[in-house]
Amino acid sequence: MTLQSLLASSLVLLGALSTAFAEATWLTNFEEAKKVAIKEGKPLLLDFTGSDWCPPCKALHKNVFSTEEFAKEAAGKYVLVELDFPRTKQLAPELKAQNSELQKKYAITGYPTVLLVDAKTGEVFGRTVGFGGWSPRQYLDKLASFKNTPAGKAALVDEEKKADETRAKANAARAAANAKIKAAVDAKDFDAASKAIDEVSGGSKLMAALNKAQASQQIDPANKERALKFIDEAIAVDGGRNAEALKSMRDRIANGGTMRTAPAAKPAAEVKKTDKGA
Repeated sequence: MTLQSLLASSLVLLGALSTAFAEATWLTNFEEAKKVAIKEGKPLLLDFTGSDWCPPCKALHKNVFSTEEFAKEAAGKYVLVELDFPRTKQLAPELKAQNSELQKKYAITGYPTVLLVDAKTGEVFGRTVGFGGWSPRQYLDKLASFKNTPAGKAALVDEEKKADETRAKANAARAAANAKIKAAVDAKDFDAASKAIDEVSGGSKLMAALNKAQASQQIDPANKERALKFIDEAIAVDGGRNAEALKSMRDRIANGGTMRTAPAAKPAAEVKKTDKGA
């Protein structure tokens, strides 16, 4: 091998090494992770996730947890623990029991929920829920903003209280709008139902169109044209993300069924009569 080719090979190898990185290490045994955290003087970062079914969980892992920036910085600050709640992947019985127990202990109601926990006391001093479209840097800064101090824990309690109040108001508004929709459907008043649907849809044109198609069918099942109009609106604003499901809905309505169910099959005698042209 010539010196020139040897240098070229070395450069290729160095380039490959420079682009490779070790992903963050996630433990799954909570008690073992706690021992490590206490020994190293770090808090626990608990990730309650649904790895094989939850879209925001997958997005958080892809866009944050699996990145080099997160791996490098998080390793020095936290002991990472994955607490998975899969639907198809099988967990060992003891791991499944552990995760369920921790879910109850920390009152986890949605995924992904990420907690920062004092390893010695078990107290929570940081929490994120869902995936807010963060970059690795933004998420690391958010985690760093939580402080494991009395003031920091009090601030988290206040923040969660305000979030609970906001959710309660949103749920109350949604319940009131749903009651309006039901009343309008019961009264066979499509215009009133449509107005109430706009109130509850939160600006989502897709959900508004689908709910209006459903209300139209509930009010007047024979008016296929109106229901199809709103299904076509849904298809237009969806941009192809749910094309197959929306097309199936449209076909069911066009053939005399509902959004969710195909038209009832004709009795055998009627089919026979139709085939004979009677």
